[in-house]
Amino acid sequence: MTASAMQTPVPELGRLLKHWRQVQGLSQLDLALEAGSSARHLSFIETGRARASREMVLRLGDALDLPLRERNRLLNAAGYTAAYTARPLGDAHLETVRNALDHILRQQEPFPAIVMNRCFDILMINEAGAKLIAMLGLGDTGGEGPPNVLKLTLHADGLRRVLKDWEPAARHIVERAHRQLKGTEGNDPLRQLLAEVLDYPGVPESFAAENPSHDALPVLPLEFVVEGEPLSWITTVASFGTPQDVTAEEIMIESFFPANAETEAAVRAQMAD
Repeated sequence: MTASAMQTPVPELGRLLKHWRQVQGLSQLDLALEAGSSARHLSFIETGRARASREMVLRLGDALDLPLRERNRLLNAAGYTAAYTARPLGDAHLETVRNALDHILRQQEPFPAIVMNRCFDILMINEAGAKLIAMLGLGDTGGEGPPNVLKLTLHADGLRRVLKDWEPAARHIVERAHRQLKGTEGNDPLRQLLAEVLDYPGVPESFAAENPSHDALPVLPLEFVVEGEPLSWITTVASFGTPQDVTAEEIMIESFFPANAETEAAVRAQMAD
């Protein structure tokens, strides 16, 4: 890129900044103060009258608390290269990440745990998790690639058959997808996936709306009914604390814990067989 091209303001950056600022409910002054700048300078960047330095774009992305994927998009819009890699989980550079995930999955035994990406594809699973999926007899939800939690939850041959109080549980995972999509634009794979699963037969039309549910319970239990016997679980979803790679940031680790003594006893007895 020539020096003159690099000095040309990039209107797309201004559009994206304004978009995310409005998504976050921030005024120009609010964002400028968070980023250590002035409202005047930010206004000039948004209108294309000034060009932001690479450091300023990074500060703005940080002030907006954007996902790394979207921070890269800001940088590209400003004419800079991406700051954060997006390597496959199997890449040698992510060996430390994989080792940590292996450790978490092993430590969760004899209870299930799964590792998912941003699109809810199951990338890794422990032995207890694989046994639970087999026990539930989940059918083919269609498509290629790894098992997908959104598809398994909403498909007629998936968890709908065995999950008691399916609708509120399914609504929660759909809401999680809606939250991840908040503010994103364009041909997002997760948006495409969500549109696909919301079109499954029997999925309530209300799932398409971004309306957070308000349950009376502090944690919504998942109760699977297997051969007439209930197995009740609560789950936690964890992520890496200081990711510097897009893949690492988007990883979700869901761990299952027995919601009652009966479920724990049943699981431990099964593992002992």
